Amino acid sequence: MRALILGGTSDANLFADAAARAGLDAIYSYAGRTRAPTGQSLPTRVGGFGGASGLAEYIRREGITHLVDATHPFAAEMSRNAVAACEATRTPLIALEREPWVKVPGDNWIEVADITSAVAALPKNPARVLLAIGRQHIKAFSTKPQHVYTLRFVDAAEGPLPFPHADVIVSRGPFNFAGELEMICSRGIEWIVARNSGGMGARAKIDAARGFGLPVVMVSRPELPARLRVESVAKVMQWLGHRACLGA
Repeated sequence: MRALILGGTSDANLFADAAARAGLDAIYSYAGRTRAPTGQSLPTRVGGFGGASGLAEYIRREGITHLVDATHPFAAEMSRNAVAACEATRTPLIALEREPWVKVPGDNWIEVADITSAVAALPKNPARVLLAIGRQHIKAFSTKPQHVYTLRFVDAAEGPLPFPHADVIVSRGPFNFAGELEMICSRGIEWIVARNSGGMGARAKIDAARGFGLPVVMVSRPELPARLRVESVAKVMQWLGHRACLGA
């Protein structure tokens, strides 16, 4: 057995650690958007595959027998390519994907289908907005340059940002509740735009927004093809025929 892990998330890192401890023959693949990705205890590769056909060719060439899609819930193109490549090569596929957040009493969510709708949901009058949506989506907000945007990146921004008023925080999560409260207060955040990523590592900002009663423009997850999906490392390991080794 030889597994390919499509990673880049904290869940993927946990699975990679468990796979290494279990002695699995596995390769960890990064998309390459982060200049300094988290180090792994498995062999890694960085970069795209060249679409579904390129991924299928890689699966054949490297003798991959199982594919674990542990990419971000919004990495829709990669997940669709994984489904297509696995169908073409008849390779078993499983997705390690956390449950989305669920609105609870006190949340002031404006739920939208996509980034374009998120931009439209922001007010016309200037406001201080936390954009928690990933670097690749910020250009869409240039159509509302009146706002002061706070952005949080793992890497420092390369080149100018697409709007005149921006505050960039260079930091890597997970973030805690107290830290998110302080960030919101110190920067006077009035609106938050977030993708419904789920999990605990990025949830603190949502809980903090609830405490302040702030509006949160929540982008729903993209539609993906049907595939086997689980929420825990242990279940992926069981699917692979191994017990999870989750200890240090």
